[in-house]
Amino acid sequence: MLAELQALEKIIELGGPHLQVHTVRHVELATGARLPVYAIGIGNAALDVPAVGFFGGVHGLERIGAQVVLAYLQSLVMRLQWDTTLHQQLERVRLVFMPVVNPGGMWAGTRANLRGVDLMRNAPVDAVDRVPLGIGGQRLSAGLPWYRGGLGDPMEQESQALCEVVEAELLARPFSMALDCHSGFGARDRLWFPYAHTRKPIPHLAELHALQEIYLQAYSNHQYVIEPQSAQYLAHGDLWDHLYLRACNDLPAHTFLPLTLEMGSWLWIKKNPRQLFSRNGIFNPLISHRQQRVLRRHLSLLDFLSRAACSHARWLPAPEERAQRRAEALAAWY
Repeated sequence: MLAELQALEKIIELGGPHLQVHTVRHVELATGARLPVYAIGIGNAALDVPAVGFFGGVHGLERIGAQVVLAYLQSLVMRLQWDTTLHQQLERVRLVFMPVVNPGGMWAGTRANLRGVDLMRNAPVDAVDRVPLGIGGQRLSAGLPWYRGGLGDPMEQESQALCEVVEAELLARPFSMALDCHSGFGARDRLWFPYAHTRKPIPHLAELHALQEIYLQAYSNHQYVIEPQSAQYLAHGDLWDHLYLRACNDLPAHTFLPLTLEMGSWLWIKKNPRQLFSRNGIFNPLISHRQQRVLRRHLSLLDFLSRAACSHARWLPAPEERAQRRAEALAAWY
């Protein structure tokens, strides 16, 4: 059993009746063992309250992403034993967790799933502008990185599981956000928002600019670069582009703001260059005290998003303010 799955099942046991646990899929290993893909809900399940989804382990090599989500879920479960304010908050918000989306990839120590498909290149979305060779997604072979899957194939079961949870728990609500935790890009921690398939600004740019503003007010000394993913590179098949487009097309009155946390793993390599000789070390802090520091470093962001969703009516721009907000966002990001 994966250490992350063992940790998750221990948290589920501790959470008891406070958690709603759903096994969305099972991934079968070559040994015949089956690893569960869990979705855990906490808080108010009514569809008229806002929600936030926290996702990790989409890329099997990036275990630190799963561990960040697990650390936040564990902190909530432990606080439920004594924190009256948290109980009150959870009456007004729904929190959803999928810490280990790709258990097969984590078991095998690969970025892709067990079929060699990169789940973040697997959605039926093609880039409209030129993508970088390789990293932008390819259909040549599962033996090469960033494989999208065969043309016309259905999405992989792990991708389908994530989409089903997002559609049921997030898109169905008038307001929702998502945070997908990854590692391995550069020497800065980055918060990306769609699009990945085009440099065109998204319709909810005003809302994202307002979210950034309240985050800066609360955490003026934060470490994140907040930007559209297209500022760095474009890619085919991005799951969050796919889900965001679905939300805009099918539920235009709803607001869905998906974010991706890209933890800058070059920081860990700089402090411990020997990590370069370990495939796991390129994407994860290997020294225990550094791993603990990374987990602490990001918990305030996850807690902020939970509080921001709960209080979204206080900071979302009014209709008459959206045009000015959008203009400011275009000047800042584009």
